[in-house]
Amino acid sequence: MIDSWDRAAFKARVDDTLSAFLTAETAELLSIDPDLKPVAEQVRLAAAHGKRLRAAFCYWGWRAAGQPDSEALLRAAASMELVHAAATVHDDLIDDSPRRHSRPTAHIALLEPVRGRPGAAAAARSLAMLVGDLLMALAGQLFISSGLPAAYLARARPLWSALARELIAGECLEILRTAGPPDTQDSLKVIRYKTAKYTVEQPLLLGGLLAGASRRLREGYSAYGLPLGEAFQLRDDLLGLFGDPDRTGKAALDDVRGHRPTALLAETWKAADGTQREHLRALLGRDDLDDRHLATVRSLMTELKAPQRIEHMITARAEAAARTLHEMDLPRQARCALADLARSATDRLH
Repeated sequence: MIDSWDRAAFKARVDDTLSAFLTAETAELLSIDPDLKPVAEQVRLAAAHGKRLRAAFCYWGWRAAGQPDSEALLRAAASMELVHAAATVHDDLIDDSPRRHSRPTAHIALLEPVRGRPGAAAAARSLAMLVGDLLMALAGQLFISSGLPAAYLARARPLWSALARELIAGECLEILRTAGPPDTQDSLKVIRYKTAKYTVEQPLLLGGLLAGASRRLREGYSAYGLPLGEAFQLRDDLLGLFGDPDRTGKAALDDVRGHRPTALLAETWKAADGTQREHLRALLGRDDLDDRHLATVRSLMTELKAPQRIEHMITARAEAAARTLHEMDLPRQARCALADLARSATDRLH
């Protein structure tokens, strides 16, 4: 067991936990019928990537409340990564995204086993939906079978329900507001419920509740976690359009092609004049966009200083989280780890 924060060592522990759990679970799936092999493979692949930030925030929510390192807690924390895997499979399906982590997304990869059938695309999308559903169910199973005492798990159960409800609410809001009038506050609400809360605040709170953290400490977790989670997703939106697809693993034009309600688009729209809005409107939602269109959108956004305003939003939220962290009465090791995680969440290269 580790006594000092080593992010790489922690990630390796989470990876090992998830690999062992999913190997056993997909073996059970394959025992039903070997034709389920493509589905089992997508379950494993969906959870095979990431920095394990969500597991880390849950772990340090536990440790900051005075609890020691624990393999049972690590298993509970690893369940946060399965929540994330489920969310990404569903999100890619909803957005019809072709790639994630430089690989075909689940609904694209699952075309292969149904290729040549009538309605193959719809069948592949249905399979991907079920992969996401299974991942969410497995997240709950890993959490409750973590080995933590039942009384500890009972403290966290209401928040687990809230996490699922709010994550789904965020996805629904994004769908409902896609192709609608761009509005920064609407976009920030989508960010808050679709990503921010389950990325930082809720994993921290789950760790804290499992540990028996005081109300005051949990309030500090929320004051630190919510703005940091929003900064994380704002950074993700910037990288999605301005980042290198070879590093992000995603198609740079996805948000424009999907006319998604991002804060970056809303800030661009707010600053644009009538002619610029018409130019942007002609591009949003088109499925034939190419690199020339990407250059045009980037140029317009840069001209209107929209990325700069998003950077200001990220900085303001990161600073608010840092102030809260400084004011909280935490063990030194936990404070250092949470500061390191904050930097990792907001200063990502991909």
